[in-house]
Amino acid sequence: MNAASELKSFETDDGRLVYRDTGDGPLLVLLHGGFLDHGMWDDQVPDLARGHRVIVPDARGHGGSSNASRPFRHTDDLAALLRHLDAGPAVLAGVSMGGATAVDTALEHPGLVRALVVSGAGTSEPEFHDSWSRQVLAEQARSLAAGDVAGWTDAFMLFAAGPHRTLGDVDGAVVRRLRTMAEGTLAKHGADEPDWRVPVADTWARVAEVDVPVLAVSGGIDSDDHLAMAQRLARTVVDGHEATVEGTAHYPNMERPDAFGEILGDFLAAVFAREGGAV
Repeated sequence: MNAASELKSFETDDGRLVYRDTGDGPLLVLLHGGFLDHGMWDDQVPDLARGHRVIVPDARGHGGSSNASRPFRHTDDLAALLRHLDAGPAVLAGVSMGGATAVDTALEHPGLVRALVVSGAGTSEPEFHDSWSRQVLAEQARSLAAGDVAGWTDAFMLFAAGPHRTLGDVDGAVVRRLRTMAEGTLAKHGADEPDWRVPVADTWARVAEVDVPVLAVSGGIDSDDHLAMAQRLARTVVDGHEATVEGTAHYPNMERPDAFGEILGDFLAAVFAREGGAV
């Protein structure tokens, strides 16, 4: 078996959703960051699948999943997939956009969620204040308005380095993987395509209602805004915990997969032990 042979698809009312499904045991869903795809989790899946059923979807409009042709929410797509599989509740682990989707799902579909692991995010309503983040986002907006795909991608890639490094300081294989995934997702979309995403409302006001265990995992040299949002999440929910992968920015699971995997594995073991379930 390999990653390609483990790919499956689910036909929705608005196209198909592609997902990787492997392993057996307690259910773990891994959610990728924006403009990436399920491949960002390739370093973790083999180890995790030894003791868990691991589902790794491509979000709508990303990777192999269909683009939207009508309004949608990523959380509803995930809920539809889990219900189609008659699976759950699940531990949801997500990076960046994937972390936001995980939190949205705890708010909108709580019966499907056993615990959350969120990295590089707080909720799906991000707040950016520091000058570095605002400059990067402004460059992305400028490039998008000008139809400059290469410029947008270059700006997007800065999140991989964070504010304290250049891309030259990041492992070249990680940079190439990120760029390939981002370019693949961008190629699926046209400049005049509507943005059909529908936001989940009042997430920060509601997140204190989340009562499942939540672990916020931060890259130690991510932007101040991302660090602050993760900390705020962990300190607002009922049962929040924090961990740091030192020497990494926005994608700690890709930069230091062993360190991230150890943190994730310890959290999963604690969740399942507390519930009396086998890992």
